[in-house]
Order: sequence, then C-alpha cells, then structure tokens
Amino acid sequence: MTQKIDLKMGREAWVMLIVLSIVWGGSFFLAEVALRQLPPLTLVLVRVGLAAGALILFTYVSGLRLPKDIKTWRCYFIMGLLNNCIPFSLIFWGQLTIASGLAAIFNATTPLFTVVLAHFLTRDEKLTFPRIAGVIFGIIGVAVMIGPELLGDLGTNVIAQLAVLVAAISYGFAGIYGRRFASQPPVITAAGQLSASSIILLPIVVVMEPETFLIMPDMITISAVIALALLSTALAYVLYFRILKVAGATNLLLVTFLIPVSAIALGVLVLGEQIETLQIVGMAFIALGLIAMDGRLFAWVRK
Repeated sequence: MTQKIDLKMGREAWVMLIVLSIVWGGSFFLAEVALRQLPPLTLVLVRVGLAAGALILFTYVSGLRLPKDIKTWRCYFIMGLLNNCIPFSLIFWGQLTIASGLAAIFNATTPLFTVVLAHFLTRDEKLTFPRIAGVIFGIIGVAVMIGPELLGDLGTNVIAQLAVLVAAISYGFAGIYGRRFASQPPVITAAGQLSASSIILLPIVVVMEPETFLIMPDMITISAVIALALLSTALAYVLYFRILKVAGATNLLLVTFLIPVSAIALGVLVLGEQIETLQIVGMAFIALGLIAMDGRLFAWVRK
C-alpha cells in the first residue's frame, strides 16, 4: 500500500525540481560524449555503479545504514529495473541513431504517461482537466524549444524512437512504484535502487558487451562518465526521491519539461549563447503547463 501524499508543490519542492532539471539536463549531452567510446549497456552499468558506490559511502559516513530485509531489497530491484536498467539502456541505445534533442522530446512524454497511470494505480493522483492541459502544453513547449526541424526526423529510425518512448513509460511506472519508499530517507532509497541496478546489469554486460573490458577510454570520456554518475545520477536521485516523497509522481516528472529550459538557460548564462524566439515561445508553453499542473491558479480563479 502506498502512502497518501500531499500533492501541493511548495517552495522547497519547486527549488528541488529546478535543481534536478539542471543536473539531469546535462545527462543527454554527457551520454553523447561517453557513447563515442563506450557501448550503451556498459555506460549504464558504470553510471549506476559509480553513483551507488558514492551514495553507499555517503550513507555510512552519515551514520545511516542500508536495510537488510529481503522484502525491501526486492522492492529496490523492481525500482532499479523500472527507473534505471530499462530506461537508461533504451535511451542510450536510442541515442546511437537519433539526435539527443529528439530523444528529449520523447522523454518529455513521461508526465503524460504518469498522469494516466497514476489515475488508475493511485488513490490521490487522479486525472483532472488542469493536469491534462498542463501535460499537453508542456510537450508542445519542449517540441517548440528544441526546434521543428527535429520533427522532420519523426518516422525515421522508428525502432530507436519507440525505445525512448518505452523508456518514458517505464519512468512513469517507476514514479508511481517509488511512492512506497516515502518513509525512507531519500539517500537510502537512492543508494538501494542504484545498487540493485548495478547487480542486475553486471552479468548482462559481461555476456552482451565483453569487449568492454578491452576499452581504454580517454580523459574526456572518463570525465563525462564521472559527471554523469555523481551529478546526473547520485545527486539527482536523492532529489528525485525527496520530491516524490513531498509532491507525488505526477509533479515529480514535470522535471522532463524543465530539462530543456535549464539547458538553454545554462547556455545563455555560462556560454554566452543567444536565446531564440522559438525558445522563448517554447518556455511560455512550458510555463503555462506548469501553472496548469500546479492547480493553484485555477483554484484561485474558481474562488
């Protein structure tokens, strides 16, 4: 039985969601860099393995301990499969043949699947008009921001595109399943699911990508993998489970709308890039989607 959650997005949840969008926003780029030398399953294993090691070390230094009962670890293995092994593998494999921008558009459908799944699988995250409207506005905004030229690639590399879409569905199931960990410290849940993911992936990589053990990656690849593991995975999942605990699965997965916004904002602030009109229009659609999903403006208008 999952715990009933207060679905209001307070200031703390919004700040964590924005930070999560920033650390996850760089994951598509970092993955593209690492995939130049590493096979996709190997990259997933190294990503989750390094992140698990870092979180286990942090857990024990903090005086916390991972649970030892079989029931909890069975849940970690299911969560790791839904939230790491399946979606990471499918997205990285898909990125071998489709652009990262197109992958981000498909990834942005995650809240749509989550809203529908949560309606049937939970008691307190039911379908409402504001939620549906918010998801539609958000997906339009992401597509507009990334650029209409990428939509011209729809229909080519169909299998790779379907793989990323299945990854989005898997994320939706994971967001709902993860509600059962609400009573645990987020760092414990993150360490547990990443450890379980590493155990699942190790024998798969040994069998399917044995050439991995002969690869000597350069420093650029190593740096990308370390950043992907520590920032886009270890830190990201601590934030993930904290937001899931306080705001629910549907609100948590709004992060997929904010990821391209964060990427563009970082480009403007750090690299001095110019913002384009389409990007501003896309941000406006995403803002409308977030306002609709938040629900408080609609409630105020009704009053």
